[in-house]
Amino acid sequence: MSVRTEVTGAKRIVVKVGSSSLTTAAGGIDPDRVRDLVDVLAKLRSSGVEVVLVSSGAIAAGLAPLGLKKRPKALPAQQAAASVGQGLLVHRYTEELARHGVIAGQVLLTADDVTRRSHYRNAHQTFAKLLELGVLPIVNENDTVATSEIRFGDNDRLAALVAHLVHADLLVLLSDVDGLYDANPSHPGSALLPEVVSVDDLTDVRIGRTGVAGLGTGGMQTKVDAARIATGAGIPVVLTAADRAAAALAGERVGTLFHPTGKRRPTRLLWLAHATEPKGTLVLDAGAVRAVVERRASLLAAGVTGVEGTFHAGEPVDLAGPDGTPVARGLVNFDADELPQLLGRSSGDLERELGKGYEREVVHRDDLVLL
Repeated sequence: MSVRTEVTGAKRIVVKVGSSSLTTAAGGIDPDRVRDLVDVLAKLRSSGVEVVLVSSGAIAAGLAPLGLKKRPKALPAQQAAASVGQGLLVHRYTEELARHGVIAGQVLLTADDVTRRSHYRNAHQTFAKLLELGVLPIVNENDTVATSEIRFGDNDRLAALVAHLVHADLLVLLSDVDGLYDANPSHPGSALLPEVVSVDDLTDVRIGRTGVAGLGTGGMQTKVDAARIATGAGIPVVLTAADRAAAALAGERVGTLFHPTGKRRPTRLLWLAHATEPKGTLVLDAGAVRAVVERRASLLAAGVTGVEGTFHAGEPVDLAGPDGTPVARGLVNFDADELPQLLGRSSGDLERELGKGYEREVVHRDDLVLL
């Protein structure tokens, strides 16, 4: 059987593992599962491949020490469990990696860390230095401080964005299911899809929602969404079960391979499109929509007809056409309460009347992504 060259040719791989693949049914970390995964990753590294691990499991790992029977629904309780569990999880990885002479490095991210230009640059440089030093970065969302507004909500999407941030050649999603099926895998007659070449291949697929163990936040839908993000940015994706990780990373034809559908694009804009929730909306006239969408121009105050929501300079907002349909998302340069006095006016007028700081773009084209 031929191997997958997309896998065997990859020099930098992001591996994501879900809570249900690391923990016992009672919610604690399963040391055998962690050990098995680390053995696979260490072997991969010894072959000269750089590895970044995106690991769920912090909240699940914190349940037992706190005497909680199941994952709490309230965000503060989840954050408390993550605070306790994150240290336990990374400690376990650190001990297991040490057996192979590998150093673990913890990286906790929020969406805000990587959509603002200066923060993004710092995150990119941190990963680059860790890999240069031979460290295996272990990434998770910063659940302890992330609010519901700035959370990724699932580590599958986070992994797809991290794969792009570190310029990975491959993303591997490890789950409690051995691949993507055309229907619920437990139903008779359901079939594994060995490859997904385009979005059209998913037309007839009925995707379930929850993980088998009920510990994770993401079912198959979040994995398919993550695969769309990564493949749309030029990165192939393999989806398979955690106990088949060794075979998958050896290039064997296990699980589902999602082929790239697009080309690499500026990383920060990918995060802006997929990792942020808009804090408000700017309504544009038809001319401004054409300028932004067709000419990829910056948005000027002259083309804005309305402001909705409460936001501050530097936060993400949607740019909508006259009919209210969002056409783009960008980081706005003004607070919401500053904008009404600027609407419909030329940059020259604003500079003359209000001063030098007001001639700037409402959203600069470098901070703008089309939806």
